[in-house]
Amino acid sequence: MNDWITTPLSPALVRGALELERTARGVLPHRLPARARAQFSDGQLAMAESQPSGVRLVLRTRATAIELDTLPTKREYVGAPPRPDGVYDLLVDGRLFGQASVTGGDTLVVDMTAGTFETRPGAPGTVRFTDLPEGPKDVELWLPHDETTELLALRTDAPVEPAADRGRRVWLHHGSSISHGSNAASPSTTWPALAASLGGVELVNLGLGGSALLDPFTARAMRDTPADLISVKIGINLVNADLMRLRAFTPAVHGFLDTLREGHPRTPLLVVSPILCPIHEDTPGPSVPDFSDIAAGRLRFRAAGDPAERAAGKLTLNVIREGLARIVAQRAAEDPYLHHLDGRELYGEADAAELPLPDALHPDAASHRRIGERFAASVFTEGGPFGTGKA
Repeated sequence: MNDWITTPLSPALVRGALELERTARGVLPHRLPARARAQFSDGQLAMAESQPSGVRLVLRTRATAIELDTLPTKREYVGAPPRPDGVYDLLVDGRLFGQASVTGGDTLVVDMTAGTFETRPGAPGTVRFTDLPEGPKDVELWLPHDETTELLALRTDAPVEPAADRGRRVWLHHGSSISHGSNAASPSTTWPALAASLGGVELVNLGLGGSALLDPFTARAMRDTPADLISVKIGINLVNADLMRLRAFTPAVHGFLDTLREGHPRTPLLVVSPILCPIHEDTPGPSVPDFSDIAAGRLRFRAAGDPAERAAGKLTLNVIREGLARIVAQRAAEDPYLHHLDGRELYGEADAAELPLPDALHPDAASHRRIGERFAASVFTEGGPFGTGKA
């Protein structure tokens, strides 16, 4: 029988969240602060920012057993196959030690056709890890990247304290559901988490599923967040939401980058264009669900736009790539810390032939690993935009 020690869940133990909201039973990690959350009423973004992609508990302890009580929010999509439970990754001294899930919890029912959200209440659960190595060690418990997770209680069989600051640079990244981790196997294997591990940096992941839309409140949140390195991956959500036309796109990108520079005038800043997505390379959005294979348990997406609509200013991925390259080249003439990366260097035509996007929008787990490794090799190595000595 363990003699459990309960430790308050304080910000000192949590990394990767911009804010911890105190709730009636515990704390809820947020990846956008309250000021930003007050400026939108979009259910998709509310769901995405509360899903703790990149958020982890980081502890120094001699404990050999850890329990975490949580209240997860599962997602149920009307007409789609059931989703698996979210995964918790436990790392000991930087190596994956174990994985587990919490059953039960609340359920968020999403009707993508109607654009509605309904919450059904449920019971909390416990994730448990035992037989950890003896002696002092650094422990990281990565929360499910795609499952809103209210933290209720942390118990261990030995005292814990915040892990020491290892002096690593902080990398602040913003992007779409691909950066959020959609279809990744687990929270520490999303492509940004893998790239951060390979690059030896501390990740703050503002990948927001369906919500990389050049929102001013996101830019202000990033402006006000301490960071040594910043990247923004722009494009796919602007197309699949059919949010704006070319006339609005260029000044919106400039405005987003202007806001980042208000708080980070000399921080290395990398603009990443979209990875290859064949359905939207030359066909505008919106992206709509395709239920034709639903009986076989597969949900796919298709492009509902018309390539002829590009003439009226509708955005495609190729239009966005050209625009981003032009904008960065223009600004870099006066901003030596600004850089550009074509997303097709991370996942391009050869990759799509070998590892096609399973639902036509999101990479699979193997592609996440490939993208993360390529990003690290291109960006964090000597001579890259985030190479040692660049910040």
